[in-house]
Amino acid sequence: MSREKRNSHLVSGRLLARNTAWNVVGQVLPMVAGVLTIPVIIRAMGVDRFGVLSLAWVVVGYLSLFDLGIGRALTKLVADKVGANEEGSIAPLAWTSLAAMLALGVSGALLTLAVTPWLVSRVLRIPQVLLRETTDGFYLLALSIPIVTVTAGLRGILEALQRFRLINLIKIPMSVLSFVAPLLVFPFSHGLVPVIGVLIGGRFLGCLAHAWACCAALPGLRTEGSFDRSLIVPLLRFGSWMTVNNLLGPLLSYLDRFLVGALLSVTAVAYYTTPVDLVLRLIVIPFSVAGVLFPAFAMTVNHDPMRSAMLLARGLKYVFLILFPVVFVMVTFAPEGLRWWLGPTFSVQGATVLRWAAAGVFINALAMLPFGILHSAGRPDVTAWLLLGELPVYGAGTWLLTRAWGIEGTAIAWAVRYLAEFILVFLLFRRLLPEVSKFVPKQTIPVTLGLGALYLATLPRTYHAKIALVCGVLASLGVIGWRWLTPEERGLFAFIPMRVSDRTPARLETAGHRQ
Repeated sequence: MSREKRNSHLVSGRLLARNTAWNVVGQVLPMVAGVLTIPVIIRAMGVDRFGVLSLAWVVVGYLSLFDLGIGRALTKLVADKVGANEEGSIAPLAWTSLAAMLALGVSGALLTLAVTPWLVSRVLRIPQVLLRETTDGFYLLALSIPIVTVTAGLRGILEALQRFRLINLIKIPMSVLSFVAPLLVFPFSHGLVPVIGVLIGGRFLGCLAHAWACCAALPGLRTEGSFDRSLIVPLLRFGSWMTVNNLLGPLLSYLDRFLVGALLSVTAVAYYTTPVDLVLRLIVIPFSVAGVLFPAFAMTVNHDPMRSAMLLARGLKYVFLILFPVVFVMVTFAPEGLRWWLGPTFSVQGATVLRWAAAGVFINALAMLPFGILHSAGRPDVTAWLLLGELPVYGAGTWLLTRAWGIEGTAIAWAVRYLAEFILVFLLFRRLLPEVSKFVPKQTIPVTLGLGALYLATLPRTYHAKIALVCGVLASLGVIGWRWLTPEERGLFAFIPMRVSDRTPARLETAGHRQ
């Protein structure tokens, strides 16, 4: 088998669909574990200790920022070398990246050790009786930063090789352990330090598992290790822009909550964040798709742009067909759903917020894929500048609309921001990658129709009218969606065994026109 054929399966439709399913499972199962274990943990530890443990979970999740985006850069560069059939140069790239990430992790650990006393005693409002064990716990977390950063690099290598099944087989037990670990400790101690120690032990085991998986996938890593200083600058250049993206994204996502708290009240924050957080759970769908497609884009965007175009069109199609029915039902039954879940007050206060938030998430989900392909093409600077330009405009708009219309105005600003971002990123995408964006304009038609349908979902006032509308729209979507899929894609969705052949460029172009 030629090297081209050996690598072509890494971007086959069946593999990408299977990997997306693994990503969804890897996101959902830890959520289920959290729902089941958190009440038990709260009762055992008390509210104050659980609050500190919650901060520890957040810290563990965000410690990977200390890699300065090199983990994502490693995924892009390894995938690019696989696409160019240059596997022999992967080992120096991998070891250079991992060495740089280890150095950054050690620096982050030293910085965290230095600021921990000030952070615990001055910034966080920790009860006096918990100051000592909180400080010791954060010291332990600081020591785990090199482990987390190196693990991010190892995971990046596996993602580039499309080993998402293996990644999630490691991730699921490690993520579940972060919730189950306190339960294992409680027979011996309810203190924070033992619990955090077990969490860090789990991270260390996860790092070893990722290292073993990488050596199994790339045996050359065990024999061809070397350090290449010339690779540091490209890694840091790409990684620094990815870090800017990673910092600005959450800032834009949570700015609205702080403005609601500053302009309205803490009660308004609860009425606003509850429906918004509910809708944000849906991000697991496009996040799973985008995570799988990123290395596939990196592998093909420079060497086979037609394949990238087809993958992008398919990804947008799949996200739409999976996400839109859920969003449409949520928008239609927003008042009734909130009334059943949280009572009539939340229904009155939060129904409109939920509807605007659902529309915003729907648009944002579709924008994730062109964001990812720009990153895979080596242009994270474009999206970073876009987010940087959004920040003052969105902040001012949210301030004005919140003062004028309360939390409903905040939700409107949130949704409009995502719509504007969607339009801008597609315009930039078409300008920077014209070959890849060749088939994208066709995808704007269902998006426009979908937004129109979401508006119609807000009009019915009776249960019967709402049920009739939902049944009619979803039935129509089922028929149209099935015709929208190609025969190969129908096989993927119906789990019909089908061989995914290696396409020639000519056949690939024909398939792209059918999207």
